[in-house]
Amino acid sequence: MQRWAATMRWGGLAGMLALACGAPGGETTGPGSTGSDETTDEPGSGTTTGSDGTTVAGNPTTDGGSEGVDDTTTTGEPPLGTGGIWISIEEVMALPTSGAAWDELLAVAMQGPGVPNLSDQDQDDNVMVLAKALVCVRLDDGALCDEVRASVMAAMETENGGRTLALGRELLAYVVAADLVGLSDADDAMFRAWLADVIHEDLEGRTLVTTHEDRPNNWGTHAGASRVAVAVYLGDQAEMDRCADVFHGWLGDRQTYAGFAYGDLWWQSDPSNPVGINPVGATIMGENVDGVLPDDQRRGGPFAWPPPQENYVYEALQGAIAQAVILHRRGHDVWNWEDQALLRAYLWLDQQASYPAAGDDTWQMHLVNHYYGTTLPAPEVASSGKNMGWTDWTHAAPAP
Repeated sequence: MQRWAATMRWGGLAGMLALACGAPGGETTGPGSTGSDETTDEPGSGTTTGSDGTTVAGNPTTDGGSEGVDDTTTTGEPPLGTGGIWISIEEVMALPTSGAAWDELLAVAMQGPGVPNLSDQDQDDNVMVLAKALVCVRLDDGALCDEVRASVMAAMETENGGRTLALGRELLAYVVAADLVGLSDADDAMFRAWLADVIHEDLEGRTLVTTHEDRPNNWGTHAGASRVAVAVYLGDQAEMDRCADVFHGWLGDRQTYAGFAYGDLWWQSDPSNPVGINPVGATIMGENVDGVLPDDQRRGGPFAWPPPQENYVYEALQGAIAQAVILHRRGHDVWNWEDQALLRAYLWLDQQASYPAAGDDTWQMHLVNHYYGTTLPAPEVASSGKNMGWTDWTHAAPAP
């Protein structure tokens, strides 16, 4: 197999053009080269029925149009062909090596290596390896880069015995780390072959792909984030396009995709046409549910007001916002899809549920503020999440 992702960023403009065209790279390696515990979500629920008794999973219909949110929050044109799955070498090199966020990143990166385990949905080795990758690139630290490469290779096959929730949470950071540091040709070939297989691996009756396509909650969003990262790493355009369609459908475009199997419909503003994020102007019993994630908010119980502060919603948004960053870098206008659905989700939590992000969800807020130009609460030093982190360093400044 030929290299594609990490190599081209070292070729300057030619490499970026190669990425834009989806072309494979050469044979060089990356920098330093010497040659709130949501653990009990149900694994699946069958199709459900709407209030009219009709089946609501896998039955595309056209949602009615609605007026968008205030257009003062805009994101500009998507950066088609931007290098890097999550961030490019050039972007990393432009970031500071001082400040509280850098100090925390550096401290984590300098810790001893862990033992990767993709079957442990609560392990944080994945984001620690990502920290090492970011620091090794920024400091051109060959030994640290080699440590990252070893961890990436050690992660392969550790998904065995786990569930797709664990794989979805854990895999993304390893793929991004590999993309940043680059692997040797031999290791890259092995890693690519494993990635192509692992997204289809049966784990307790599910695969990462089927989980992404039928679970409209935290299981599916985490699966989607890892799936689309794999697609970009492999240069699989058809898989990227499919990921984009599924994500667009989850955001509310049922005409593009509506194959999800929803659970209880208590928080759906239109139970006959369920979506991952309620549409603009949505209400239930006169209360504002515009931006609610119904299939995760339901974990707090039937509709009630004031709304329960349900942490599964932030868990699902971890996977959703990661998908958005990756797809945006591939040229999709995701931040504006479905009347800025992602922004509306975070605003509902802040304004209606009075529920700011805390703990391992705080990294998300730097992304929201970065891409939407908002000023939602985001700590200077944010905690990393289950699938991604370090955005207090990588995305602290507003997008240009």
